[in-house]
Amino acid sequence: MPPLTSAAHNPLEAVDGALRRQGETEPDIRAWVLVDAEGAREAAGRVTDGPLRGVPVGVKDIIDVAGLPTECGSPLRRGRIATSDAWLVDRLRRAGAVPLGKTVTTEFAYFQPGPTRNPHNLAHTPGGSSSGSAAAVAAGVVPLALGSQTAGSLTRPASFCGVAGYVAPVGAWSTRGFTGLSPSLDAPGLLTAGVTELAAVVEAVDGTRAELPDGIKVLVWPGTELADIDPAMLDALDRTARALTAAGAKANDLAGQVRTPELAETHATVMAYEAARSLAAEAEHPESLSTPLRELLDSGRRTSEGEYRAAQDTARTARARVLDLLTRVDVILAPAAPGPAPRGLDATGTPVLSRPWQLLGLPVVTVPGHRDPHGMPLGLQLIGHPDRVARLLGIARYTEALIQEAAGGTR
Repeated sequence: MPPLTSAAHNPLEAVDGALRRQGETEPDIRAWVLVDAEGAREAAGRVTDGPLRGVPVGVKDIIDVAGLPTECGSPLRRGRIATSDAWLVDRLRRAGAVPLGKTVTTEFAYFQPGPTRNPHNLAHTPGGSSSGSAAAVAAGVVPLALGSQTAGSLTRPASFCGVAGYVAPVGAWSTRGFTGLSPSLDAPGLLTAGVTELAAVVEAVDGTRAELPDGIKVLVWPGTELADIDPAMLDALDRTARALTAAGAKANDLAGQVRTPELAETHATVMAYEAARSLAAEAEHPESLSTPLRELLDSGRRTSEGEYRAAQDTARTARARVLDLLTRVDVILAPAAPGPAPRGLDATGTPVLSRPWQLLGLPVVTVPGHRDPHGMPLGLQLIGHPDRVARLLGIARYTEALIQEAAGGTR
C-alpha cells in the first residue's frame, strides 16, 4: 500500500491508482456501496494544497457526502441524497483529501452484516459496522477511510482487518452529517494502514500532534471477565506489555479498579433506549428491518426513562472514577476484540470489549501488527484520557513500533 503522504505529489494520479485498485479487489472484497470516479477525479483536479493533498478517502455509508446517497445499509434510506458534507468530510476536504465513494456499513451501523469480506481471508467477517472502510484500507484501495463507533463498530473491524483505528472522544468531533444510533455514545473515527498515518490525519483534522511522554504508565486489561479471549490474543497482549516494560514503561494490571461487566450492561441499556428514539420513524416499518435491529428497538422501547436515567448516572460516576485513574496512568492496554475475525459472514463478532470505554466516551486507538498462528490479524486497543489525545497517539505510535521491531521489520 502506498503511504498516505504519497498522494501529495499528484492528486489525480493517487485517485486513479485507488480506482484501479478498487476495480481489482471489489469482486472479492465487496467493500464499496458506490464509487464516484468522476466526482473524485474532478475534486483531485481542484486540490492545490493541504496536509492531506490528494489523499483518496472511503466514507462509511452513514456519513454524508454532498451529492451522494447516504443509505445506511437499509432499504428505508435507498436513494436519499445528501445535500451537504458531514463535518468530518468537510474538514478532510479542507485538508486536501478527496472522497472516493461510500463504503459498506451494517444496517444503521448495528449488527446486520453487509456483503463485505475480510481481505486476509474471504471466508471470515471483516467485523462491523465500519466493515467496508476497514476492508478498503486493508485491501490497499485507499490509505484513509472514515468510520464511527457506538459500541465496537470501529475497533473491532480495525482489529479483524489488521489496520489502525482511531475513535475520537465522544463530543470532541462533531457528528453533524452522521446518521446516528445513540447520541450519547456515537463518535466519529478514522482507519488507516498504521498509527503514524492515523496521527497525521488527526493532526490535519483538529491540530492535535502526537507526543510521547516521559515515563509511560500503562494499565493492562485482558478483558477475560467479559469474554473468552483467544490464547493468541492473550499472548499478543502479554508480549506487547513486556516489550513496553523492557523499553522503560511501567505496567500494572487494571484488575479490580473498574467494574467492566456493569459498564458493558449499562452501555447496552443506554444504546437500546436511545436507538429506539433515534430510529422511531424506521421502527414503523418493521418488515424492512433485520431481526437484530428490531430486537434492539423493542428492547429500547421497553426500557423506562427511570432505567435510562439510572444507567446514565452509573456512567457518569464511572467516568469520573476512570478519568481520575487516567490522570495517574497514561493508557489502558487491552485486546481490541476477543480474537481473530471469526469464520463466516453472517455475523460480525462481539463488541463487548469496547462497550465499557465507549460508554465513558473515551478516545481509543487500535494498534495493528500481531497475527495468530493462521496469519489472521490481532489488534490491541489503547484507551486514553479525552483531554490527552496527543499522549494517546504518541504512545500508540511507539507501541506499534515495538510490535514491528519484535516482528522483525516494518509493515
